[in-house]
Parts: sequence; structure tokens; C-alpha cells
Amino acid sequence: MKQLDFEIKDNNKIADNIFKMRLMGDISGITPGQFVNIMLPGFYLRRPISVCDASENELTVIYKSVGRGTELLSTIKSGSLNLLTCLGNGYDTSVSGSTPLLIGGGVGVPPLYMLAKKLISEEKKVTVILGFNTKAEVFYENEFKALGAKTFVTTVDGSHGIKGFVTDKMTDLSYSYFYTCGPEAMLKAVYKASETSGQFSFEERMGCGFGACMGCSCKTVTGYKRICKDGPVLKKEEIIWEY
Repeated sequence: MKQLDFEIKDNNKIADNIFKMRLMGDISGITPGQFVNIMLPGFYLRRPISVCDASENELTVIYKSVGRGTELLSTIKSGSLNLLTCLGNGYDTSVSGSTPLLIGGGVGVPPLYMLAKKLISEEKKVTVILGFNTKAEVFYENEFKALGAKTFVTTVDGSHGIKGFVTDKMTDLSYSYFYTCGPEAMLKAVYKASETSGQFSFEERMGCGFGACMGCSCKTVTGYKRICKDGPVLKKEEIIWEY
């Protein structure tokens, strides 16, 4: 974990209530699947946001404006922000096989972008499914395609791409391994539909963000784990779903 100040390069709306912020600073040590914890003026708790990309001293985060904190964040266009970086454990690409499948839902899409870059750099043939409710929420479809990933988009209402859920497209594909991030309902559905092993990145409310407060613990086959410290990435085989 590092505590650093980053300069805001830009902060723009890219879809319905979705914002992309680029910051300049020390990105060393950040790996796909990790997150940062952002300090906001007037708020006691930091806001945890997954890393979308980190290269050439530029950090990209994509977030949804859903509360007072992220609403404030969306209005900050310049200056600096204090971040805790290199938080959580990232995705392990050494077990992916040659044809990994990446499945993202909503704001679970961003961390898969940096993962896709890494897998493609390892000469893997990457397929991506991005799931949204409606066309107005779709983002980063073209960015994944530009990386060279075979990319599909699903929308619940059918207003863009394939009508339905990410799992509707999963059944049409063959893959060696999968990685996924998104809301819990989607993760449960992916778990049931998956035909191989895989890794799940969980979205969870957090207090400290680095394992001290135990506020984001979840039950696994080896006991309770902290999403912020032992996660956010967990292997399929260790997950116990609470229904």
C-alpha cells in the first residue's frame, strides 16, 4: 500500500452516471484487479474505486455517481487528490490458459480492461462480454475492441448488442478460464453458468480499505476473508454464496 498525491488530468462523463478520471502520479506496483482508495474533501471515509488502467505515470479510474461522495468526485476537474494505491490482490493470469473469457457488468467492467491488456501481451486470445441494462450505460466497448479482444455487449432491454444477460452469451462460447467482476447477482449467475475454473472480483462497501476494520469480510471454504485485503479477487473454488 502506498499513500500518494495524484494530479487530476481530466474527469469526464462517458455514459449515464458513469465518469472517467485520469490522474498523473506514481503508478508503480499497481496490477490488474487492484483498487485505489480516494480521499475526498469533507468526507471521513475514502472511496474505493477499481483501477481501469495504469501506464506511463497515468492512472485511469471509471466510477458511477451513486452517492454524495462519488457525486462530489464527478465535479472535481482539477487539482490533486490523495490516494491509497496498490490495494487488494489482483488477478492471476498464469492460470488462464490460451483462451480466457472476461465477463464484466456495469462498473465491474473497468478492472477487466487492464487485465485484458496483460493477457493479450501474454499472447492469449481474449474474449470479452460486457453487460449493461441499456444502451445509455454502455462504455468501453470500442476500447476493448481496439486492444484486439473479441468483444460482445449485452443489454437487458436489447437497446444495444445482444438482448439479455452476460450468461446468455456465455453458453455460446468455449474458453479455457474466466475472469469476472460485477454486481453480486451477476457473479452468482456466472458461477452457475461457468464450465471452467475462474476468478471473481467482488464489489463491496469498505471502511478502511486495507484490512484493519474487518467491515467487508465474507465467508469462504477456508474461513472468513476480507474483500479489501484478501480480495477483491477470489477463486471460484473458495467461494461460499449466501442465499
